[in-house]
Amino acid sequence: MDKLTFFQLIPIVIYLGATADLVLAQVFDRRQFRNSGVFLSALGAVLHGLALFQSIDTPAGLDANFFNVLSLAALLIMGTLVLTALAWSRAAEACVIAAPGAALCLALQALVPVDALILGDLSETARLHIVSSLLAYSLLSIAAINAIMLAAQDYALRHPRLIHRLEFLPPLAVIETIMFRLILAGWLLLTLSLASGMAFVDNLFAQHLVHKTGLSVLSWVLFGLLLLGRWRLGWRGRRAVRWTLIAMTVLALSYFGSKLVLELVLDRSWQTAAEVSSLIR
Repeated sequence: MDKLTFFQLIPIVIYLGATADLVLAQVFDRRQFRNSGVFLSALGAVLHGLALFQSIDTPAGLDANFFNVLSLAALLIMGTLVLTALAWSRAAEACVIAAPGAALCLALQALVPVDALILGDLSETARLHIVSSLLAYSLLSIAAINAIMLAAQDYALRHPRLIHRLEFLPPLAVIETIMFRLILAGWLLLTLSLASGMAFVDNLFAQHLVHKTGLSVLSWVLFGLLLLGRWRLGWRGRRAVRWTLIAMTVLALSYFGSKLVLELVLDRSWQTAAEVSSLIR
């Protein structure tokens, strides 16, 4: 696919409209902009899901190419944030970061040509591995968004002329608590993902999983150390933000860096379903 379809263009426009409304809500402190931004984010996520289903569901089977998986992860992140914002309006600002990212993923999915990567019949273990992997990535990505919001609050606190902006964000302690809960849930799912993924590994070098597995384990260790530091040493603030963003960067390189290289650079689209399921953990 090398052009935007109507079903892909509409959610992209809606996502950008949601971003604009949420930015205006920050600038003018108008509840109407915030409410319309959340509504548009929710509508964009629904249409995103429909457009993504059309791309992934093919007569030959599920197409798990790089950009489809990237778009799916963006949808999971966006959906979780929208549900949170619907329950708590002050969490809507997190969508300012996620909505344009989801729009970009949809655009890349439509405009960048890539070979299909069809998954055949998968075992229950493979399904568990894929679902736990995507959920872990999504929750930890949302935790990273929370870390960015914490960094913004910390910056505002150090610059008195920006302190009035803090009233538009949830309290710092609340964001930090939510961030660590997300990290704990994501870390447990990542543990499940790594454990179930071992069933598909026969030879790390032959299956081109050395960097993938190494980065996944490194990210798991970093998040684990962050949780331990929080529990035993009370880590918070800028230290917690740095650890979260570093660990998430490593995880992103693991999830999508290896898949990008294998599919788009080395063009290894001939890999088996078992190998593919390992690549997207």
